[in-house]
Amino acid sequence: MNDTLHTFDKADLAALGEGRMAYVKAMSSDDIARLYPQAPDIQPGLQLFALLSASGSPILLTDTRDAAVANAWAHDLQTVSLH
Repeated sequence: MNDTLHTFDKADLAALGEGRMAYVKAMSSDDIARLYPQAPDIQPGLQLFALLSASGSPILLTDTRDAAVANAWAHDLQTVSLH
């Protein structure tokens, strides 16, 4: 039996699901502006849904969770819950 302990850093863990899974995360438009300064101006106070890659890179921003999930499925990405 191999009892070697393997450690992973954040980059290793993110790479495990890259190209295969994505996260849907509810966010306010205020959070978008703060987290992604390169994003275009968005009306403050809106409830939005971000589709994020396993590494946390933004893929899509939409106004419904269903649209984010549909986009993931259209690109053969399995969605997982983000808590």
